Amino acid sequence: MSSLTDKARVFRSLHVPGDPLLLPNAWDVASALLTEAAGAKAVATTSAGVAWSLGVPDGDHLGRDRAADAVRRVTEVVGVPVTADIEGGFGATPDEVAVTITRILEAGAVGVNIEDGPRDIADQSARLAAARRSADDFGVPLYINARIDTYLRGGDDLADVLRRASAFLEAGATGIFVPGVHDPGLAAQLVKELDAPVNMLLGPGAPPVRAFADAGVARISLGSSVASAAYAVAQAATRELLGEGTYTSIAAGLPYGELNNLLQKG
Repeated sequence: MSSLTDKARVFRSLHVPGDPLLLPNAWDVASALLTEAAGAKAVATTSAGVAWSLGVPDGDHLGRDRAADAVRRVTEVVGVPVTADIEGGFGATPDEVAVTITRILEAGAVGVNIEDGPRDIADQSARLAAARRSADDFGVPLYINARIDTYLRGGDDLADVLRRASAFLEAGATGIFVPGVHDPGLAAQLVKELDAPVNMLLGPGAPPVRAFADAGVARISLGSSVASAAYAVAQAATRELLGEGTYTSIAAGLPYGELNNLLQKG
């Protein structure tokens, strides 16, 4: 791909209702290369996985500079488009969110997730509008995935989700991300009501991808669950070694040569 703009356009085109873009989120260079090598059409970072790998908790503790550096390391080694989870935008004000967007674009990403968390609609809309202006000034059609946390935070107010989504799209969001929804019927309702690509966050216990594809979902991601599963292996291996003195927890590890050769190519 000849330019960041080309990658941004390709990334946008991958969001097809009924044939969703599948994103198993990466958190470092190795996981990004493995994702690309397995055939993923794009690479998405997970803010939690990146934060954990750098020794801080998720939840806007990572900071703009370290987040951008992590994105740059990924974009420098993969050929597919990269979208970055930037939590709430790493800034207290819309202007600071705009600075973050510039840094993320400079790092080579062509998409971002921006979460609303506890913010009210007006505040979050201003932040998304600032993000869109920053991307337009940069000259790249950035894919802004507006995350709505109503269900993730334990609520079930569909009307609130729809109000937020409408305002966020008006402010410049490209797509709507509603984590916490595992019901294909509810996903189908969101798809019907929203004139934008809809993204679901799925994992163990949720119906398979096909059910959400049939509902018209355009993007499915795994979020922090891949990173947490990798850390679960580290925990299990340590407990097994210190307890039983055995090694079965790491029997399914990738061959040393396979991973090493992948990084040499990257």
